[in-house]
Amino acid sequence: MRKQLELYVHIPFCEKKCLYCDFLSFSAEEDLHKVYVDKLIEEIRVQAKNYSDYQISSIFIGGGTPSVIKAVYISNIMSAIYEAFIVESLAEVTIECNPGTVDIDKLLVYKQSGINRISVGLQSTVDKELQHLGRVHTYADFLYSYEKIRESGYKNVNIDLMSALPWQTLDSWKSTLKKVVMLKPEHISAYSLIIEEGTEFSKIYGSPEGRKFLPTEEVERSMYHSTINILKNYGYERYEISNYSKPGYESKHNIGYWTGEEYLGFGIGASSYVYGRRFNVERDIKKYLAIDMKRDIMPLYQNIHELSTKEKMEEFMFLGLRLIRGVSRHEFNEKFGVDMFEVYDRQIKRNIMLKLMEYNSPYLRLTDKGLDLSNMVMSDFLLD
Repeated sequence: MRKQLELYVHIPFCEKKCLYCDFLSFSAEEDLHKVYVDKLIEEIRVQAKNYSDYQISSIFIGGGTPSVIKAVYISNIMSAIYEAFIVESLAEVTIECNPGTVDIDKLLVYKQSGINRISVGLQSTVDKELQHLGRVHTYADFLYSYEKIRESGYKNVNIDLMSALPWQTLDSWKSTLKKVVMLKPEHISAYSLIIEEGTEFSKIYGSPEGRKFLPTEEVERSMYHSTINILKNYGYERYEISNYSKPGYESKHNIGYWTGEEYLGFGIGASSYVYGRRFNVERDIKKYLAIDMKRDIMPLYQNIHELSTKEKMEEFMFLGLRLIRGVSRHEFNEKFGVDMFEVYDRQIKRNIMLKLMEYNSPYLRLTDKGLDLSNMVMSDFLLD
């Protein structure tokens, strides 16, 4: 039986870098798009030879904004994957799109190439909030794009939303949630803004003076609980700390990541976890394009790290505990040959006593209170 593998394809290009973004992304001319995609396809074909014993369970094309490049480039990438790898017939295949960057023709090309799930980066339905984020689209642009996605026949759509934005109020966040659920997407990802170092936002809002324009901790907490309650009332099941779906539409790719499934990344900066090792692709696009992958692919990889058993246990716990169902004691015992309750006896007893965790065989999960304090609880599972 073949092992399962997830694929991630990184398209670094976007129309304009958002002020809060710390991803490896930038705007570029179409000539660079073509050169990059050609090299990406070369990487896919060379790499596939090392993974003939795997079958692909999910594919995620992210960025950047993958939908800014020509549809034919996405089609060529997908063709290369299907030719080089064994892809499961029911594989989840997602592409990230931004409002205003797709039309019917482009969406139909995606569909014909094997893409069956669209993830749209909306963030907010309030145009002023979008402007503060440095987004180049309006809510009207999103509605047009969403309509075209549905017209193209897509039955599995995710919408990304973001709370705790500059000048955002609790009422404006609730309004965004209610407008989005009325559109009935199958999946909603709702994240809280994090001010990352090195971004434009860190310069604007990183100081005590700048933080005055962000919601207070109390308001942010109210936003968090409003998200859970409103989405639940409209039939969205919370299956991970920041992800909600209609029954049966949980993201396979995301669940694979949180449960330790192996994944292989293509394109600059893309991360991988295979054969017990973590590594990432060269981040500099000039260096990436100059590598003769057919002759020697090793210069492509950086930060190669073989995980110890201790590190694998830690990741099993703090990634798996993001899932509402929690982590399986049986899976842990089978994977590591030792009982979870033996390795983490002190941590489990302590957090159950504090009502931050509960055990309902075979799953150990965070309680509602534990989910509220998830960072604190998960840090408890880092072994000394």
